[in-house]
Formats: sequence, structure tokens, C-alpha cells
Amino acid sequence: MESNTRSQKSHIYQFESIVNDNLLWIDVRNPTRQIMNKLVGEYSFHELNIEDCLSKTQIPKIDKYDDHVFVILHFPAGTTDDKIPRVTQLSIFIGANYLITVHQGDLKPLVEMFDLCKKEENREYRQVMMGKSSGYLLHTIIDALVDDLFHILMKVIGNLDDIEDAVYDEKIGIAKQISHLRREITTIRRVLIPLKRIIISLTRDIQKFSEEDLTPYFDDIKDHIDKVLDTLEESKETIEIYKDTDYMLSTEKTNKIIAMLTVVFTLSIPITVVSTIYGMNISLPGSDMIQFQFFGEYTILILLIVISTIITLIMFLSFRRLGWLGI
Repeated sequence: MESNTRSQKSHIYQFESIVNDNLLWIDVRNPTRQIMNKLVGEYSFHELNIEDCLSKTQIPKIDKYDDHVFVILHFPAGTTDDKIPRVTQLSIFIGANYLITVHQGDLKPLVEMFDLCKKEENREYRQVMMGKSSGYLLHTIIDALVDDLFHILMKVIGNLDDIEDAVYDEKIGIAKQISHLRREITTIRRVLIPLKRIIISLTRDIQKFSEEDLTPYFDDIKDHIDKVLDTLEESKETIEIYKDTDYMLSTEKTNKIIAMLTVVFTLSIPITVVSTIYGMNISLPGSDMIQFQFFGEYTILILLIVISTIITLIMFLSFRRLGWLGI
């Protein structure tokens, strides 16, 4: 067995390649028109597929040709500024004795796997990862990227546990965290559903590039995707419950605040009305009667406070008996 690595570099683009048992793996990171044109010169790729590789907004798909298959897949890669998973595109050309991966260099599992395989001292690792056919290598790449989804899934479950602890704490507002987590779950599900469809189709389309039956390998990937989807579905239902719970608790808290403010305002009406009437700059009955001076010069003020307090107390007791105060 002979294993070696080759590389092609330029000041504006780069691609590297690995050869193992006559199987060639070319990895193109941050593709440009120059590097893609170079590949077109070596392989008979369709121009539209080259355009798809240079674009970052293509939908997942499979294009079948006589001598190769072109695949576009999406995977989460890092997060945006608001902590939402960022989706990146992986384009793959698969032939009888070669596999070409084209991406933006942000798929960490793929980059790490390629870098390990290209080291001369890792011949055994390279043999295990790449196998003897392009179909098996494709399985290894997708399997590594799907397994990385479990790490993202663990973060989602951890965030769910944090929200569960905080949702019943009235001092903490978690509406924003719930919205972010719902968006994160939706983003991952949007990646996995077409990925599952592509994997099912790939099992048939690339078998012609391998003498070994690849069905068990891709069925294993499909099972992993199903597990992630099932967990995400459970997480989606859980976060919806937390959202409804947070909404109900927030509504109840708001209603209590409004009810308390309403009671305070209502109880202040008597003293407001009485003080407003006797605060007017006109002569009112009893406001200037000298005979009502048994409390001194503040007799009228004291009488107003007593009358207002009695009326307020009567209203308070009535509200309490009707159960409007919640005590």
C-alpha cells in the first residue's frame, strides 16, 4: 500500500489532496473561480455545479451523471452574533476513485479529519477513515459531521434545563432565551430533514462506486439523524410548554400588578375627592365656621382626614370580603 499527500497552493486560493490506495480526496476550502476552473480542467464537471460550489445559498440536492455524482449538503457551523447556529454549505463531487469536498473551511470535524489524514505518521488512521472506495469515504465524512450534531444537541438540552430552572422565577425574564432556543431548534431541524432525504437517496446512487455494500453504513447515519430529530422534536414540544408557562405566569404577574394598582387608586379616591372640594378657593359650608374649632385651627383638616379614612376603610373591608384583594 502506498499513501502520500499532495498540495496545490496560491496566494489567493488553496486546495490539498490525499491519496490512499488509489483513492484521491481533494479538499477545497474557501473556493474561488480560479481553483474551481482548475478542477474543471482535470474533471468533466458541469458548469452549473461549479456555480453551485461558489454560491453559499444553494438548497441541498443530488445531481447524477454517468461517471460522478454531485451533492450539496448543509450543516450547522458555529453561531451568529445572536447565538443562533449558522448553516454552512458542503459541496461534494464523488467519482469512482476520487472525492472532492468544497466548503468555506468552517466545518470543524471535516477540517480536523482531513488534516489528520494528510499526516504521514497517521497512515493507519487514514486507511480506516478513507477505506478503499469513494462511497465509504463519503460515509465517513457525513458520519463525522452528523456525530458533531450530538454536541450541539447536548447544548440545546443544557439550555432547556436552564430555562426550566428559571421559568418559575418571577424575578427573571426568560422570554428572549426561549425565543433564541426555539429558533436554534428550528434551524437544526431545517438542516436535518433534507439531510435525511439526501442520505436515503445517496445509498442507492453511490453504490456503483464501491464493491462493498454501503447500505449498512448509510443506514447507521440515518439512524443517528433519526435520533437527533426525535430529541429535537421532544425539545421543541418542551420549549413550547415553557413558552406557554412563561406567558401564563407573566400574564398572571401583570394582572396582579394591575389589580394592586387599581385597588390603590380606588382607595385613594375618597380622600382625593374630599380634599379637592375643600381645597377650592371658595367659601364652602363648614369651612369657615368658628364654632368648629375644638381641635384648634386644624379642626377642618382633621375632620377631612377622618372622614376620608373612614370611607377608605369601608371600601377596603368591602373589597376584602368580595375577594378582590386576593387576601
